[in-house]
Amino acid sequence: MLAALLARAADWRYGYELTKEIGLPSGTLYPVLMRLADQGLLDAEWRASDRPGAPPRHAYRLSRTGVAFALASVDAAAATNTLPGATLA
Repeated sequence: MLAALLARAADWRYGYELTKEIGLPSGTLYPVLMRLADQGLLDAEWRASDRPGAPPRHAYRLSRTGVAFALASVDAAAATNTLPGATLA
């Protein structure tokens, strides 16, 4: 998950988009996103939908601290030959 967020660190991303990209079910993804936001590693905000009448959606992106954490975590995972994000957050 961190590698996916890091690939587009400046972009606001929706949880649904991340579930499709990384293959985590929403019941796993959203608690991790909330934990990362609570730790100051993600910025999170409600964003208006592009579709008329649709409710706002929660969007996420790495904070400055989160970018540094993600870079270090992905580098550490590469050094130990593990999947980025597999045991992080």
